[in-house]
Amino acid sequence: MFHFPTWLTLMVLAIAPVAAEDADQSFTIFMIGDSTMADKPVIPENPERGWGQLLPLYFKSHVRVDNHAVNGRSSKSFRSEGRWDVVLERLRPGDWVIIQFGHNDEKADEARHTEPFGTYTENLRRFATETQKKGAHPILANPVVRRNFDSQDTLQPTHGEYPEAVRKLADEMKVPLLEMTNRSRDLLARLGKAGSEGLFIWTKPGEYLRFPEGNRDNTHFNALGATRMCDLAILDIKEKIPQLALHLKGE
Repeated sequence: MFHFPTWLTLMVLAIAPVAAEDADQSFTIFMIGDSTMADKPVIPENPERGWGQLLPLYFKSHVRVDNHAVNGRSSKSFRSEGRWDVVLERLRPGDWVIIQFGHNDEKADEARHTEPFGTYTENLRRFATETQKKGAHPILANPVVRRNFDSQDTLQPTHGEYPEAVRKLADEMKVPLLEMTNRSRDLLARLGKAGSEGLFIWTKPGEYLRFPEGNRDNTHFNALGATRMCDLAILDIKEKIPQLALHLKGE
């Protein structure tokens, strides 16, 4: 089973010194979103990873990634729980904020539910506007797809109008869009029903103590899946956000 990155890799990244010549370039990329983006405990017997967890591996040492994404949160509950207030307090001019919700905005419960072209759009707009008021840069991202193949092995959409709502808002506000919906859809469709299974938390009985009877999860990623999703985000950063792409390793 694929376990990259290891706890040792992440520890080295956390303590790696910032070169003196890069000190004046230092900034933070904040991430707000749900479980598909969130950091997960890097411990034995936990195969789950969020794609935001991999992002620090792609940037030079003077870039800090501060991932505030949390399982189960929507654009509504993330704010109502005070989580956005924490990010807003830490934001400094020149920082970036990647904003990705949708999976839980679709839920029916009052604490999380939003309407795509109503409260969902307005919540995202507020995140972006408040980021700009702090002199920082918002990046909107629509949700990654679920692994939902029909009997004909055709990938089916599950996010309704939420991805399009993000596209329209990004265009209206003239802020960058990470097109995670289409990119992840194309990747899963290319891999097919069987091939895409290897990106998600599908385990056999006894393979992990956490899942003694095995597990079939078509929403959450293992380390390989999180890495592939992060690759997709980086492709869009390179294509659409050159001022941020300059800070990627190898650039």
